[in-house]
Amino acid sequence: MKNRSGCFALVCVVASVVASMSPGWAQKQGGTLRIQHMDTPPSASIHEEATVSVAVPFMSIYNNLVIFDQHAPKNTLDTIIPDLATSWETTDGGRKLVFKTRDGVKWHDGKPFSAADVACTFDLLLGTDKLRRNPRSAWYTNVDKVTADSPSQVTFHLKQPQPSLVALLASGYSPIYPCHVPADAMRRKPVGTGPFKLADFKMNESVKLVKNPDYWKKGRPYLDAIEFSIIPDRSTRMLSFAAGKFDMTFPTDVTVPLLKNIRRDAPQAQCTMRETGVSTNLIVNREVAPFDNPKIRRAMALTLDRPSFITILSEGEGKMGGAMLPPPDGVWGLPEEKLKGIIGYGDIEKSRAEARGLMKEAGYGPDKRLKLKVSTRNIATFKDPAVILIDQLKQIWIDAELEIIDTTIYYNRVFKKDYVVALNLTGSAVDDPDVTFFEGYACGSLRNYNNYCDAEMTKLFEEQSRETDRKKRQELVWEIDRRLQEDIARPIISHGRAAGCWQPHVKNLTIHVNSIYNGWRFEDVWLDK
Repeated sequence: MKNRSGCFALVCVVASVVASMSPGWAQKQGGTLRIQHMDTPPSASIHEEATVSVAVPFMSIYNNLVIFDQHAPKNTLDTIIPDLATSWETTDGGRKLVFKTRDGVKWHDGKPFSAADVACTFDLLLGTDKLRRNPRSAWYTNVDKVTADSPSQVTFHLKQPQPSLVALLASGYSPIYPCHVPADAMRRKPVGTGPFKLADFKMNESVKLVKNPDYWKKGRPYLDAIEFSIIPDRSTRMLSFAAGKFDMTFPTDVTVPLLKNIRRDAPQAQCTMRETGVSTNLIVNREVAPFDNPKIRRAMALTLDRPSFITILSEGEGKMGGAMLPPPDGVWGLPEEKLKGIIGYGDIEKSRAEARGLMKEAGYGPDKRLKLKVSTRNIATFKDPAVILIDQLKQIWIDAELEIIDTTIYYNRVFKKDYVVALNLTGSAVDDPDVTFFEGYACGSLRNYNNYCDAEMTKLFEEQSRETDRKKRQELVWEIDRRLQEDIARPIISHGRAAGCWQPHVKNLTIHVNSIYNGWRFEDVWLDK
């Protein structure tokens, strides 16, 4: 691959010009952007967390090597632009990815940034015990090491070519940390190079960011501050936004039915309904009896009435799919014709008849019902489908009660496999198989919540990752996705849609249409009031 500096320098200039062409041609400096938040983020350390509740409020504290253009609605390889890197190129037959890094950048505490900080960040991520938890360690299994060749050059040494790696590095989940700040300090007192600094982080109350006056992008950010107010009740959030008390909803908070209310109660609001890149799915702890019996796991998958979930939750706008985001918004997802014939995606009554047969073989029936808890996170997007799941499980003689778990401990529970059955939502930060497959299904991955492990499938994950022919890779991805569904690896119920809404005085905000994790730098946003 040729050096990317020239073309991306031009892209940066064009993006800067376009950003300046907002109404009035003059951005206003100052003001506080007031955003709603659903729940307390577990910490501010993005590398140790696995929820959009962390990505949204804290992404603007940091920078990446590269980033998805914050004003391009869809994340693709073509929308990746420099951030702390100024250019990059691949060498050694695709086994080295070399970045030139930016001079003159300072951390929030005044210390200088260098390529060594990039190497330190990936020393954390490639290590086995240097972070409290490492949810995306599986992203980097193909990275052998990362070396700082000089203060302004860093090299990723790969075991095999991996065309998608630069997209993983562009995610909001891939910030660069400082060498001189201990990893545990980043949870409550993070130090970044980004446009905003953490001013206050109050559990169950708020997160407040303030402008970084020494940001390396001159003239940015425009805002003086961003304040995220934690409001657990969704009805309260919707009413307070409609009343004008907030500038922006949490960007994934507005469901299809709620959007109708917003348009009625706040017709001036601007909203973007889009694919979230998040699937609603069933996770089962296959190491706990009786769920170590594959017949019971298969029966649970067969009883899922996916169209009912979609109708109830999104008035028919959600989509059925496999592990990958379905087309047309998803690049790699199984087309509708390939879903036909996969377990649980056909005639629901026929599937449930088979499921009841399997339950009988496992020793259950109308006179001997299986009792269990369905665990889920304490926010509406988790709780609502969990209630539907519990109702559907009754069809195969499973009586379940709902266990609600606060966000601050939910992920600890599922990481530790401290659950039996759970209704879960899984977001893919980048619409690429290397994210979805390695993170959610590879043996030993922290986010492989139900310990699905198949060595043959892992080899297929690796094969598709190094495949440079787009068509061949697509066929491999489809076959992998089909087999994951047949294996009952993690039954996918649906892929969701949601809206974010903002008041008309919020300018220069673009909400990405195929990921909810990568668009929250906020450095170009300004308030026209």
